[in-house]
Amino acid sequence: MSEINKESYKEYQPVKSRFSELWLHEDYWSIWLGLILLIISMVLFFPQGPEDLEDRITESNMILTSESDRAPFKTTAWYKAVDTKEGLKASSSEIGKKIKKFLNKPHGWTTDPSRIMYLGDTDAAVLRESAADDLEAAEVKENELLAAAVAAENVAEGAGYGNQILNDAAVEAIGEWRLSRLETNSVQRKAEIKPYNQTGYLIILMLSLGIFFGTGMKVMGYSFRKFTTGFIFIFIVAVLAYGAANQATMKQLGIGYAAWAILFGLIISNTIGTPKWAKTAVQTEYYIKTGLVLLGAEILFGKIIAIGMPGMIVAWGVTPLVLISGFIFGEKVLKIPSKTLNVTISAAYSVCGVSAAIATASACKAKKEELTLAVGLSLIFTSLMMILMPPFIKVMGMGQVLGGAWMGGTIDATGAVAAAGAFLGDKALYVSATIKMIQNVLIGIIAFFVAIYWSTRIDRNHGQKVGAIEIWHRFPKFILGFVSASVLFSVLYQVFGPDVSFTLIDNGAIKGFSSVLRGWFFCLAFVSIGLDTNFRELKTHFKGGKPFTLYFFGQSFNLILTLVMAYIAFYVVFPNILAKI
Repeated sequence: MSEINKESYKEYQPVKSRFSELWLHEDYWSIWLGLILLIISMVLFFPQGPEDLEDRITESNMILTSESDRAPFKTTAWYKAVDTKEGLKASSSEIGKKIKKFLNKPHGWTTDPSRIMYLGDTDAAVLRESAADDLEAAEVKENELLAAAVAAENVAEGAGYGNQILNDAAVEAIGEWRLSRLETNSVQRKAEIKPYNQTGYLIILMLSLGIFFGTGMKVMGYSFRKFTTGFIFIFIVAVLAYGAANQATMKQLGIGYAAWAILFGLIISNTIGTPKWAKTAVQTEYYIKTGLVLLGAEILFGKIIAIGMPGMIVAWGVTPLVLISGFIFGEKVLKIPSKTLNVTISAAYSVCGVSAAIATASACKAKKEELTLAVGLSLIFTSLMMILMPPFIKVMGMGQVLGGAWMGGTIDATGAVAAAGAFLGDKALYVSATIKMIQNVLIGIIAFFVAIYWSTRIDRNHGQKVGAIEIWHRFPKFILGFVSASVLFSVLYQVFGPDVSFTLIDNGAIKGFSSVLRGWFFCLAFVSIGLDTNFRELKTHFKGGKPFTLYFFGQSFNLILTLVMAYIAFYVVFPNILAKI
């Protein structure tokens, strides 16, 4: 079969043959491929828990319970028990370490770009030696702060925990110790660095992913040879994007792999041009939709419930208001001529950036240039907010819970949310990451309603009745895989229990496998976006600066409303939740 025109295929084939969409449409292939990878992740990591896993969890939980009963705040012993449980990772098993070598992204570097692929024995020894003194100093500082925290705890305990000033002093001392522990862990990783040669592993990963995606392309009617040949080119650009993002200064500035992938793709497509022999592998939606199915496994209902109603109010209460008001502003005030561009940008800043933009663009059939513009704006604002929000929150004296909720509901990328939350502390990291997870649930819901709205209002001919079949055709089918993965892993999380699940699912099947692959798939998609975009076509959408104005307005409204709702939810309506976080 030659290249398939998917739209005409869906439109003109008999109803009986619509079942063939299950293997001839990229939406369904993204589901099959994503679920296959999730099954592989379970087979690889579920048997990899430590032999004494249950005993160590039970012992740690006994300490957590006794410390919670003893003191009105989280003590040093409580945190040590948490550290013990967090050290139980299936990804740290022998098979987990081997898999990491094959899936690993290019390494970090400062001035020598060759470090992204190779570090020799001599250079590794020099780095370890240079970090040794820093590690010793960090450990001394951590031990001093730990002693100070224990002393403050003892003083508060001596007063029967009845003196709030002493309790607050103990909490502050414990917080300083926890921050110093993070610093020690960071230095320790540098002090334990080993020589590596990532080249061979990346070649194996490239060939494996080429065959993996190429199989689906072959069944869909494309040339397997042309795809795999072009995929090598796409993958190499993706490696360069990761390498640029892992440069020390770029990491500090928050300029991630997505920005570099799009930039490199744009440079190629608008200078020498995307090679014709590589164009079959430029499959933005194929890669990103498979990655989004994997993302579904990270949306766990148990964790959503754990943070309670306030998190749901912040994530689900604000998002629809921001999206709808932004769309109306773009339509009535800015008079953006393209409704698809308007709604794609509105979804990007209101839900969760790139993922929401792609799902929404698929639902409303936005042009590739419009998606590129929405993604680009999202990446710019995400980097700025990730850098500026944490210090602003500290200067304003916001608590970690309020600051974390604010960032979780407004910063567009999950990774950026985690980085910004970690800057403030453990509580902020937990709250921000959980609220972002709750918000990510809306990816499928927003895409569904956009599909309905576009089918029944925007694209409907005058007097035409739109039935369920047309809405179904418009609906991005990969969302079904996203939801299925979420339900499957949420059920498994409940079956195993939170502690065992943390070891086998969070720090095994997800962080050790599916999450890493999701990053690669997203990077391939961003490269494809750049390679498939022409500046001449893109600049027409910048006319009058309307897209930027829309994003700025929408994100500003999002920041204000999210902060207000977070304060009301956590401090006015559900203040009891604060004590549990």
